[in-house]
Amino acid sequence: MTTFTDAERDYLDQGRLARLATVGRDGTPHITPVGMWRLAADASWVEIRGRNFAASKKYRDVAATGRAAIVVDDLASTDPWRPRGVEIRGAGKGDQRTGAAYPHPPGPRHQLGT
Repeated sequence: MTTFTDAERDYLDQGRLARLATVGRDGTPHITPVGMWRLAADASWVEIRGRNFAASKKYRDVAATGRAAIVVDDLASTDPWRPRGVEIRGAGKGDQRTGAAYPHPPGPRHQLGT
């Protein structure tokens, strides 16, 4: 399982907007902002939801390919320029029952700054 530092967990707990990257059946990448997401308490999965989410391309892509990545990022400062964020990549699944998508770490993750 991916182990996040305390600082990364605190940062992820505060995140409001993320970007979900998926791959279509034809291999075409797709990225979209998502505002309804949460990291599981044990950091073993990320739950992503949204309005009519089960009908969305991002949901269909995760359900079909089992691949997803999510990036949570922002600017800590603009002067000096200090972007920060966390990327989580891993297997994913779409859950027809809940209408949510679940990227599952472990997978490579990168802290993009602090």
